Amino acid sequence: MVWRKPVAEKYCYGFSLRQQQQYFHFDVIKVNAETSQELIQKHSLLCRLLALKANDKGTDPEQLIRGIYEAVAEFKPELTHDQLLLVNRWVEFYKKVPAQTFQQIKKEFNMAMIETTISEHIFNQGLAKGKAEGIAEGISKGKAEGKLEGLEQQIALLDTLHQQGILSESQFRNMLLPLEAQLKVLKH
Repeated sequence: MVWRKPVAEKYCYGFSLRQQQQYFHFDVIKVNAETSQELIQKHSLLCRLLALKANDKGTDPEQLIRGIYEAVAEFKPELTHDQLLLVNRWVEFYKKVPAQTFQQIKKEFNMAMIETTISEHIFNQGLAKGKAEGIAEGISKGKAEGKLEGLEQQIALLDTLHQQGILSESQFRNMLLPLEAQLKVLKH
């Protein structure tokens, strides 16, 4: 948008009985008055993103993209997946870097795996959750099956010892009852 008249730094957006008029204060950044080189030097990720819309004469477009992804790498632990997706979308609209070069830069900064859509992100989150639940269930089921198999082996061993006359009938029954109780619990 081209601003032909000066813009006030605040405007009235409502009234209240106690404070009368309520004002909203904002800062106007005239992106076309800034150069990409100036904005990319700033620490702010937003300023670096705005560098794509500023006057980029004399700026290497590839270095501009790298500067943005350097900031993303610095702030990545604090950024949500949706914010990373938004950064990728914003940068993809800057068409002064060949697609192949853009993809290579994304790989360098570990941004190539950011899903292309929110729905793909949600799908992948569900897939990861399902996989984790499946692994947990498999471990639990494996433990139960292992216990079941172990109990069956112990019962078979007791039976063998009884058959060989090593255990008396009363010893066999006393040792067998708790194992059968555990076995019954595991099977249900």
